[in-house]
Amino acid sequence: MAELLRVQGLVKRFGALRATDEASFEVLEGEVHALIGPNGAGKTTLIHQIAGSLRPDGGCIRFRGQDLAPFDMAARVQAGLVRSHQITSVFPRCSVLDNLVLAVQTRRGGARQWWQARRTQIVVMAEAEALAQKVGLSSQLERAAGSLSHAEQRQLEIGLALAAKPRLLLLDEPMAGMGPDESEHMLELLQLLRLNMTLLLVEHDMDAVFRLATRISVLVGGRVIASGTPEHIRAHAGVREAYLGDEMPAAEDAA
Repeated sequence: MAELLRVQGLVKRFGALRATDEASFEVLEGEVHALIGPNGAGKTTLIHQIAGSLRPDGGCIRFRGQDLAPFDMAARVQAGLVRSHQITSVFPRCSVLDNLVLAVQTRRGGARQWWQARRTQIVVMAEAEALAQKVGLSSQLERAAGSLSHAEQRQLEIGLALAAKPRLLLLDEPMAGMGPDESEHMLELLQLLRLNMTLLLVEHDMDAVFRLATRISVLVGGRVIASGTPEHIRAHAGVREAYLGDEMPAAEDAA
């Protein structure tokens, strides 16, 4: 598989604190790459830098061979690098369909058109409805986004991210705050998405990580201490020590 994203020697300082400390890893085209680590390891800070909402103090991020340093967040989205946030961000008073229509229209460059004109465009509506079906919200099209359950709002936010047609989708704790049934449903959605795009996933649910990921990078104290297949990470002594041995699923549970 070809390299899609490379993070090389990335550094981010907040005063005397190195939140990202010479972090390096790569994401290959077509894989699900999970970024894991203890609380406070710097995972979200790293994702912020990749997405462009936070500027690194050193190192390099390359996407599809291009240095992303000159790219702001909007330019990264246009290049195919799209982020779905840890905290759900939708228009709560708008319907599910209207949220998706706006996202599709924004990508197509028509965000300045009047609302009714957007709603009546057949192509845009069809794409929005297809996105709703993909994320499991076809039966909720006319509901206000703010009235959806937490899990449904996360599904909608992924739909909004998919409207940008990402080559690489950054997912920051997509299962946060979900119960077992909701997490299982989200896992099924991510398994579907992996068929058509590359995923970089930050997630605390180790069972989900080991079921979904092709490769895993482990971040501790802002530094990547290991990268490899789930089997390699599961057997890595340093990783087990970082997780105190109690968050790693046993081999038979993760199979």
